[in-house]
Amino acid sequence: MSPTTYRFTHSCTVAAELDLVHDTLVDLAMYPTWWPQVRAVASLDPETALVVCRSALPYDLELVLGAVSTDPGLLEVSIDGPIHGYARWKLTAVDGGTRLDYEQTVQTKGRLLALASYAVKPVLSWNHAVMMRGCEKGLNTLLG
Repeated sequence: MSPTTYRFTHSCTVAAELDLVHDTLVDLAMYPTWWPQVRAVASLDPETALVVCRSALPYDLELVLGAVSTDPGLLEVSIDGPIHGYARWKLTAVDGGTRLDYEQTVQTKGRLLALASYAVKPVLSWNHAVMMRGCEKGLNTLLG
């Protein structure tokens, strides 16, 4: 894998029915109310949104997310901006709630992120892990 390519995964279980978890994840406009690292969301059209994220590092990441799949068991978006790729949630009903398996694969496009990838890739990966823990905690607080 290239130093400028990132693949992230995260799995967790939320104590809520699959339909409720699905509806929450599809509603991007509400992300800032429960996911602390999602700072702002602006709808660009019914299938596309501008999302501003900021995790532990003092850096805002502005991403354009485009709906690819909103199926109950698989949510997927394309990602464009300083990184390009996709993110997807696989949702599975389990005893006591819903299992969420997250996968994201992106390639840096912006010069700053590309250069940073060579020097501090572990730090950027840690920053993403902090963001995903914020997501898990926010979903459990909201739905659990």
